[in-house]
Amino acid sequence: MGISDSIRLYGIIACVVALSACGGGDGDSDNGGVTPPSTSLPRCATTSDPLITTTSSSIGFQTEAQYVTGQSSAIIASIQNRDSQDLQFRWQQIEGPSIPLVSQNSPVLAFDIPLAGSYRFSLHVTGNNLDVTGEIGINAELTSQGLLNIRQDHQVVKGNNVSLRLEQQAGLTAANISWCVASGPDLAVDISDPFRPLFTAPNVTQDTLIRLVANANINGDQLSDDAFIMTTAAPAINSPYFDTPVARTHAYRENSPYANVLTTCVYSNQLSNACTINQLPLIGQTSSDLDIDTILDRVLVSHDWMGDNFAAFLGQMDPNSDFARLLQSVTAVVISYDVRPSFYWVVTGAIYLDPNDLWLTPTQRDTINEAPDYRSSYGSDLNFIMSWRYVKNNQYASIGIPITTRANRTLSQINADLASLLYHELAHANDFFPRSVHSSLTGPRLLDDYSRRNANKSLISDQVSQLYPLNSTEMTGLANVSFLGATANTTQKAYQPSDVSTFFSNDMASDFYAYSSTREDTAMLFEEAMMSYRYQILRDVAVTNKPAELTADTLIVDWGQRGRIAEDSLVNRAALVIDEMLPELNGINLISSLPEPIAMSKGQSWRQTLAISPTNASLKGQNNTQTSNDAPHNEPELRFSGDRHRHPQQ
Repeated sequence: MGISDSIRLYGIIACVVALSACGGGDGDSDNGGVTPPSTSLPRCATTSDPLITTTSSSIGFQTEAQYVTGQSSAIIASIQNRDSQDLQFRWQQIEGPSIPLVSQNSPVLAFDIPLAGSYRFSLHVTGNNLDVTGEIGINAELTSQGLLNIRQDHQVVKGNNVSLRLEQQAGLTAANISWCVASGPDLAVDISDPFRPLFTAPNVTQDTLIRLVANANINGDQLSDDAFIMTTAAPAINSPYFDTPVARTHAYRENSPYANVLTTCVYSNQLSNACTINQLPLIGQTSSDLDIDTILDRVLVSHDWMGDNFAAFLGQMDPNSDFARLLQSVTAVVISYDVRPSFYWVVTGAIYLDPNDLWLTPTQRDTINEAPDYRSSYGSDLNFIMSWRYVKNNQYASIGIPITTRANRTLSQINADLASLLYHELAHANDFFPRSVHSSLTGPRLLDDYSRRNANKSLISDQVSQLYPLNSTEMTGLANVSFLGATANTTQKAYQPSDVSTFFSNDMASDFYAYSSTREDTAMLFEEAMMSYRYQILRDVAVTNKPAELTADTLIVDWGQRGRIAEDSLVNRAALVIDEMLPELNGINLISSLPEPIAMSKGQSWRQTLAISPTNASLKGQNNTQTSNDAPHNEPELRFSGDRHRHPQQ
């Protein structure tokens, strides 16, 4: 989740149902005891222009005193004598130059003004004994001066994480940045990065509007902007699973036959018992057809654009129907702005996707919470790092767009990241409930079937670990430190990169993260094999030093390999996984078609080892014409083992 603690799916499930292993390897989000620095923001000395309140039917609108072109703006809606809890909002633009609306399901409509002129919006609000519509118009003027933009105004449930982003003008640097509270409760805010304040939404008993003001000096001009955060009340948490606040979500398809149970069964602070198979079966239990509409009926989102982009990806970027097949083994797909990192969870049978791999426009990206991964301090006492990346033709397969750059992405440009993420998380779902067992599941809950399968050691990952076990106890111990938050002992603290290189290279894991659990071992095998086969995208893994400043130039490789999945010792392990999860493919033939691993040169930097593949060699494997290498390859951020997935406490 964009989450340090917006949702802690603790290994509590192990205690609750006495499971020996929890979920598909990514169902926890403890904050690891890391508390970000925070300071109590001062109250603003000067009063901002008051919001203007307009009533249309029983809907009240609050608008800003002035709207100007290029400015990040908002309109805030409310219902007379009623909080927004359990209400459904649907905004539409009906007049004016077209504005891409990315928060049309929220009481807070956030948008940028593209051109001067008149704009008009309609709002439809439904709920228990409520069905009302209202309209609101605004006028926007042409800006005559520089702008300071805070992105993005939004609604948040009390206790959930909030992040804002202060945008600078192109080519100019903001200085002397200060923040203050103009209205609403006092706030303790982490402003260690003044461009990205972080805080926890305060405890409120009713819808409460918070107004923050940022002031900065840009090119000699003193500028300011407001941010509006609608903090909303929610029922007391009574779920032993989702025991910290989660974002409001809704069925992407409002006419889905499962629309009324999706939220309550897979993403709710009121989930006290896992739903039954009758309430929410696996997709493959209702139909064996690889129908995208059937899949989209199971999608739950915090913002509609997430479902739109996921639907486009399935429709245009899955020519072999891999994901349509693998999705047969989930009950739902949850895509929410507060999911970070991604995970699969056996309690609900759903996968939870970080939308950072799905955004296509900067306004979509604005809606994603930036709270850092709760595990960021794990392994801080260790003296090595294990880096990874996906490459094709000696280039990064992903593009990197800094958060400060407002740029669009295409489906082709997100293909590598999203495909690898889906292969991994769906490997967990298919490990637990492959299509071959769907007809034999008896329930009444998936947990009951999991418990029986786990007791019999029937999972695919059980077969892998029984037939081809990992042997390095040293790597397993280090994984407990790096991924599960264990405290490093004296021996582990003393290990140097050369020690870790020996432990890892002589064993049969494809990645360091594989040692965190047998479930992750299986998922990593499947992910790397499928990325190489379908897309000719190879995974690099390396043991490096741990410099004070982490860059592609300061990371020095002690040992590394490209395409490790084709290593002889891994072939049978990977083939078994493929045969069980996608029996349409032949595992041995698939792995045999992959390019031979390429060794990295010890002593070179991570950047220097990027171009180690022969430039004139045609990679074996299956060509996929959907993958484009024509896009500009901005260097993505450094990636470290396990950073894209969440693992349960056991």
